[in-house]
Amino acid sequence: MGRKEASMDLSQYQVGKSSKTVRVFIWIFMVVWACINLYPLYWMLTFSLKDNLQIWTTNKFGLPDPWVWGNYKEALDSGPIFKYFFNSILVALFTIALTLIAALMATYAISRIQWRFSKTVERIFMLGITIPIQASVVPVFVVLNKLEMLDSYQALVIPYAAFALAMAILICSGFMTEIPISLDEAAYIDGCGRAGVFFKVILPLMKPAMATASIYTFLQCWNELMFAQTFNTADKYMTLPVGIMQLTGTHTTNWGAVGAALSIATIPMVIIYVLLSRRIQDSFIAGAIKG
Repeated sequence: MGRKEASMDLSQYQVGKSSKTVRVFIWIFMVVWACINLYPLYWMLTFSLKDNLQIWTTNKFGLPDPWVWGNYKEALDSGPIFKYFFNSILVALFTIALTLIAALMATYAISRIQWRFSKTVERIFMLGITIPIQASVVPVFVVLNKLEMLDSYQALVIPYAAFALAMAILICSGFMTEIPISLDEAAYIDGCGRAGVFFKVILPLMKPAMATASIYTFLQCWNELMFAQTFNTADKYMTLPVGIMQLTGTHTTNWGAVGAALSIATIPMVIIYVLLSRRIQDSFIAGAIKG
């Protein structure tokens, strides 16, 4: 018995030691992976505080020496950067609102209402994922031109929402189909109509999916350049990516000022992700459990 107990203790010790070693390697891997993902942000911030000489020759990867804080002043003074920033915020907010409203209503109609062509309509919506945004520039431009909607906020909001709709429906349908139908039936018994069920029962349970769809839509329209440059040529409606592109000169460019403008444009994305990261994690966990 003594030998058996000793061998069991030894095996447990070896298992515990091996599991501890595995955890150490996992932690090392996660730290390295975090550094790899954070390095572009570090490089952009240091890039924004250097002059052209440091950027191209003497100090490509190190900390700025000296720290050229004037790059941020030049980025703000070189054009109406706050106007571009406001335009991007406005376009992003209206795009997210329009996308969520359309996606939630379409998903509700497809997954909660029994009608003949629901699956066919869902497949048509999913075809939107396969269409690259670059392939639609000319037809969208022609349509907007005939509708006299060029050089306006809606010239970006409507196409952005249209291309974000398929992914938003895909995200929302994965959650809405898992909500028990019995909740709808109980709400109907309590006197709710179809609208009451949608707003009082379904929407409160869809917050994680809404957060996930919102951040995907925000990233898509915040960083988009092709539509913004093609459909809005008036300075009044230019968004931040187009405004940053204006900082590049024909013969010489202060790349530090360009990096400063890029840093200003990146801050909202970081803030949005930090604020909604918990919702996004909850949505992925919930989707994994439901799957």
